[in-house]
Amino acid sequence: MVQREWNKRDHGGGRGRSLVNLSLQIPNTLLHDGHAWKPNAADHMVAATRRALGEAARTKCGFVVHASYAFLGSAEEGGQVGRRLRPIVDAALEAERLVLESDRRAVVLRLGYVYGPELRDLRAYRRAFQLRRAYWAGARDCRQHHLHTSDAARALLLAATTRPDGPVLYVTDGSPTSFADFMDDFAHQVGRARPLHIPGVARRLVHLVVREPHQEMCELAAHGRPMPRLPGFTPRYPDHRAGFRQVIEAWQQPS
Repeated sequence: MVQREWNKRDHGGGRGRSLVNLSLQIPNTLLHDGHAWKPNAADHMVAATRRALGEAARTKCGFVVHASYAFLGSAEEGGQVGRRLRPIVDAALEAERLVLESDRRAVVLRLGYVYGPELRDLRAYRRAFQLRRAYWAGARDCRQHHLHTSDAARALLLAATTRPDGPVLYVTDGSPTSFADFMDDFAHQVGRARPLHIPGVARRLVHLVVREPHQEMCELAAHGRPMPRLPGFTPRYPDHRAGFRQVIEAWQQPS
């Protein structure tokens, strides 16, 4: 879904409405092995943001919440940005600029890589671990920021209703961890004690399965606690282990 709207004491004219732009969020996870990035991802991101701003103007929304990426902070701080990831980073920064320079009041929320029980890619990883398949883990010393999907939703709703001053705020679980530790812990919780990793020497050989942007995302390390944070927000799942316990509990519930 491209955007959602919330009403806040709307007495006519639409100024009480907040629009939340989610159009850039589908690839904001390390679970799709890079396949969610479209070949023309950079153009799509800018165009989708322009459409969201057009919708905000059409519906006379008084506030825009733009959901962006926490990994942009790592890029801005001099982190290693690969050649396939660079156009994505540049386009995401351009999308943020468009929002903040528009004629709407706005805030940018940079979200950690999301995960949750509703993501099909996480179920696919569970199946892969059951079949003893290896995965691209990246280096253990390259940590990333993560965020449970329910915490992401809570943060977006909070921003839409409280309309904080930004211009750019971060929403992560506060416990950065490498993708290797992240997925190994998930594998342990679903009963796979020692998941296999694809060796680094096979990097080029696995590009059909593991796309280069994913490999480069795993190499873009987080630096410290991302600041400033969204005021009033505390994650319900302060680390990925707690989040994965909720994921498994949700999967065990009768459908």
